[in-house]
Amino acid sequence: MWKYTKMVVLCSITAGIFAAIVIPMKSIPIIPGSTEIRPASVIPVVFGILFGPAGAWGSAIGNVIGDFFGTLGIGTLFGFFGNFFYSLTAYKLFDARKINSIYINSKKKILFILTFFYIGVVSSGACASIIAGGLDSLGLVPFALLGSIIFINNIVVSVILGPVVFIVLYPRIEKWDLLWTEIMSDTDFKAPTAPFAGKVLIIAGSLCAIGAGLILSSGISSSIPFLSSNPWITKFGTTGAVAASLLVLLIGCLIS
Repeated sequence: MWKYTKMVVLCSITAGIFAAIVIPMKSIPIIPGSTEIRPASVIPVVFGILFGPAGAWGSAIGNVIGDFFGTLGIGTLFGFFGNFFYSLTAYKLFDARKINSIYINSKKKILFILTFFYIGVVSSGACASIIAGGLDSLGLVPFALLGSIIFINNIVVSVILGPVVFIVLYPRIEKWDLLWTEIMSDTDFKAPTAPFAGKVLIIAGSLCAIGAGLILSSGISSSIPFLSSNPWITKFGTTGAVAASLLVLLIGCLIS
């Protein structure tokens, strides 16, 4: 994408808008130094679908810029990758070349909203698992606490605001020829090795990561015989389970 001026500009715009929404919210922390109320969580999903890789890089960079205003630290590294994959999984799961069909009739618009819901859940799981898993592995913030906050916040924002923001922006983005699939040449797209399997792995990896992280970190696993006596769980714990699930997610992104 970096050889296209428009894509670089879209990356900068995404980063700027993301940071502009995040920075004022730094004064309303949920966990001081780690996270806050984030209406900006709508940006990675919507801009990821519209701008593709430019949306993913822009969201990651925008999060780093925002951290300079209150939460800069080791968590910034995990925040960079968390928001990158938050956006990446959205555009991997939603084919931008099929967007036009949602404007044909109301039934397809309803299907689009439902699709947005499932993408919001999966992408939120990926983002929450990377950030919470990273900080939990360093012993800074428990996964169960931070992961649940990020997961719920991202789902609520992306599912409620996402479809509205998308439907408002899309006609204009299309009119201005700014959809990433229209800017980049077909020769720049690597043919998916296994598109369906890739999406299945993305969904499975994301949901397993957030699920395993919450169950193991919260202590619920101690009441589940299989988990409480499993030597692998005992040895590697939350970090190992989340990391293994995120590896599945990464493989899904690479082949889809």
